Amino acid sequence: MLQIGDEVYFSAVFLLVLFGTRSAIGASAVTASIYVFIVMFRFPQVPADQASQVLRPTGLASAGVPVVAHRAGGHDAPENTIAAIREASRNGATGVELDLDFTADGVAVLMHDETVDRTTNGTGAVGTLRLAELRTLDATGKHRLREKFKGERVPTLQEAVEECINHQLTIFFDVKDQPDKAAAALGEMYHKHPVLYNSSIVCSFQPKVIYKMRQADPGVVTALTHRPWSLSRYGDGTPRSLSAWTNYWLGVLDVLLDWAHHHLLWNLCGISAILMQKDFISLDYVQYWAERGVEVVGWTINTAVDKQYYQDVLKISYITDSLREDCEPHY
Repeated sequence: MLQIGDEVYFSAVFLLVLFGTRSAIGASAVTASIYVFIVMFRFPQVPADQASQVLRPTGLASAGVPVVAHRAGGHDAPENTIAAIREASRNGATGVELDLDFTADGVAVLMHDETVDRTTNGTGAVGTLRLAELRTLDATGKHRLREKFKGERVPTLQEAVEECINHQLTIFFDVKDQPDKAAAALGEMYHKHPVLYNSSIVCSFQPKVIYKMRQADPGVVTALTHRPWSLSRYGDGTPRSLSAWTNYWLGVLDVLLDWAHHHLLWNLCGISAILMQKDFISLDYVQYWAERGVEVVGWTINTAVDKQYYQDVLKISYITDSLREDCEPHY
């Protein structure tokens, strides 16, 4: 059902349309259409106890919060590799965030970027390389600890999932695009490994990915990932365009996207968590989502001071590049 307080936003929609059209009938029709659309096509959240098993796994210290290794801990080991998963487990991570992509022959593998250039000794787009070609690359790339992990290969999704299950790690599957392929590949994993229903979550910046995943399997725990102003600015805050006019309109779209995440898309997709960039999280923000049955997970928390704040004040899960030391954020 729609949450208490949502009537404020439907009232705002009504008033905006009324102001624009000068027609009470038209404004009522538009507002009612949006309401009916949400009611008819939304997915309910998974049961709260299931979401809690994923987002608040048992076995933590009483004062502890879940800690998730970003890209399996890309500062402590080559990102998105089996070595990184093992290192994250050794360093005490509760879970790992893994990035999903596909080879030219349709095999699901772990890779954050569209190309292999940054993280391996090869070049080219992931989608243009067959698995056999990808297997010849050294996944330590230019990593600061490449000598320690030399020879590490790009793993398949299947290999990574099995490794995480062996180490009892919660998996945050991060899907950038290709919703149909991703839903099929992940659906196969959930079919092969039913334990994933209580130990993994599918996340994406793209609402269409989450909606497709819920269509394919409503029993999967999901989350929307969000960073305000992501359309107009890069992760480090620099404008995406040199044109002031372009940035202005991208900023307008950012405002609309942010509103949609907080008042529409979360409800339509039936998410159980929102992964929010750390600079936009406060106690009030955590409370806002708690009232809607949604957990907040912060990213990327890379200093001891920030980690202590999440542990003692916010008391929510966080994603980090390193479980061993302070480091710069990886965008």
